[in-house]
Amino acid sequence: MTEPTFPSTHVVVVGGGYAGTVAANHLRQRADVAITLINPRPVFVERIRLHQLVADSSAAIADYESLLGEGIGLIVDAVDRIVPADRRVVLGSGAELDYDYLIYAVGSTGALPTGSSAVPGVAEYAHSVADLESAQRLRYALADLPLAAPITVVGGGLTGIETASELAELGRPVTLVCGGVLGPSLSGRGRRSVAKQLRGLEVNVLESVSAAEVRWDAVVLSNGAVLPSAATVWTAGFTVPDLAARSGLSTDAAGRLLTDETLTSIDDGRIVAAGDAAAPSGQPLRMSCQAAGPLGAQAANTVLSRIAGETPAPLNQAFTGQCISLGRSHATVQLARKDDTPVELYLGGRFAASVKEAVCKGTLWAIRREAAKPGSYFWFKGGRRLAPSPADERLALP
Repeated sequence: MTEPTFPSTHVVVVGGGYAGTVAANHLRQRADVAITLINPRPVFVERIRLHQLVADSSAAIADYESLLGEGIGLIVDAVDRIVPADRRVVLGSGAELDYDYLIYAVGSTGALPTGSSAVPGVAEYAHSVADLESAQRLRYALADLPLAAPITVVGGGLTGIETASELAELGRPVTLVCGGVLGPSLSGRGRRSVAKQLRGLEVNVLESVSAAEVRWDAVVLSNGAVLPSAATVWTAGFTVPDLAARSGLSTDAAGRLLTDETLTSIDDGRIVAAGDAAAPSGQPLRMSCQAAGPLGAQAANTVLSRIAGETPAPLNQAFTGQCISLGRSHATVQLARKDDTPVELYLGGRFAASVKEAVCKGTLWAIRREAAKPGSYFWFKGGRRLAPSPADERLALP
């Protein structure tokens, strides 16, 4: 008769997005590990569909019951701070939780310009699509506006492009203020594909001009022009929560947790990072679910290796490209080298839209599969060429 196995190691995962959810499920490869996921919301947010939530074409949420494997505990709360010396987290509710290992997967959110780069009126009048609540507020605001009311989207990156396209497809007049060039992460051909579809949707694309001021009913541009704007959406930039810095852990200039190439904090061998808030060797991967899921699996592998007394493997993952939805019926899929640099090759039109939708659905499918079969998560490898950081006394495990 086989003796029952009781958990001997407690791993706390902070953040229930793409990285944290994959990490929690991946940890279930060991039956003697107790896993607790802490997330401020009771539902999983599909960040890659928040522009659809704004246009009311997707709820952009999923139930954790269908995404988390059996035995994973879910605490709906925010983490106020981490106390590494005591291996303890303090929650927003005042409750405290001990851990043996912690996976830091707090994700990212929209960034407002500050300091010398501050733009008057952004905090007061601009909307965001960077998180669930902001996207919901924008949807409610748009529901109160006539269809002919002008909308301005600030930011020519992928989020701005997708948001502008989604709203324009509804028949709304949309101006996209790029700041620099449209789609700076795309190749020349990929950019032309996106621009062609935006023209088809009658989006007014303004390159090489930025927003100098946001008013309740207008946007003042850097060239002095004033655009009437019944609703302004700010998508220019992302940032990460300051939990690591508040907890006394080393971060990069953007607030990401500094780690070695095994995703282990340079300050504490019991803390491992994943997703948008990780900066391995000070060289973070592009903020995306394409990076987050594999980082979550590899962070879990690092913890499992340490529990087993083995040396963790260095980060090993590759990018394949970028998928940009342009409304519900068109898209551009920009192909890339393993290191995420774009190549002059893309897919466009309706076929690309079906690829983008398959990617969105496949992302949740992969999480659910990992929940049912821990260790099955797959990702592309070979894009990272940095040597692992040497171990030192800071990473010695007490």
